Amino acid sequence: MQFIETALPGVILIEPDVYRDPRGFFLESYHQEKYAQGGIPGPFVQDNHSHSARGTLRGLHAQRAKPQGKLVRAVHGEMFDVAVDIRRGSESFGRWVGFVLSGENFRQLFIPPGFAHGFCVLSDRVDVEYKCTDFYDPGDEIAIAWNDPDVGIDWPIKNPTLSAKDGAAPRLAEAVERLPLMEALRGRR
Repeated sequence: MQFIETALPGVILIEPDVYRDPRGFFLESYHQEKYAQGGIPGPFVQDNHSHSARGTLRGLHAQRAKPQGKLVRAVHGEMFDVAVDIRRGSESFGRWVGFVLSGENFRQLFIPPGFAHGFCVLSDRVDVEYKCTDFYDPGDEIAIAWNDPDVGIDWPIKNPTLSAKDGAAPRLAEAVERLPLMEALRGRR
């Protein structure tokens, strides 16, 4: 199993060991001790499952007072998964990384608290499962415009299908007063 540091501190790409034979495959999608050694201590308190059609873009989402770390994977289909640093005071504030996650490559992405998360669907359908380090609180959610030119995410799709909420999300600069402070997130995973 490989835990790969990305260009954003704390965002980790995981490539699990996959054991294949003529019957199919086996992998550990989460192992508390191994993941803690790889820089992902948890604990995780909520699991979510999302199903989306080609061209859908979900995000960019985060929580302010109860920021969530997320361990994300595509169990079927393919998606482009993105993390954006929205921690006020961070040296990498406003920067992003993105990776293709799929049911074929088995990759996972750990996105720590203080980062916005979003993804777009590249296959006909995608099923996404993700673990969260805190509970979802709809009143605490922050949304950032998926196409904010100051962030400059190079999405691999054009004219995505969005929710009304995501379509109306403010740019990062317009939401800065609601964003979490770097100091307040120290020690949270």
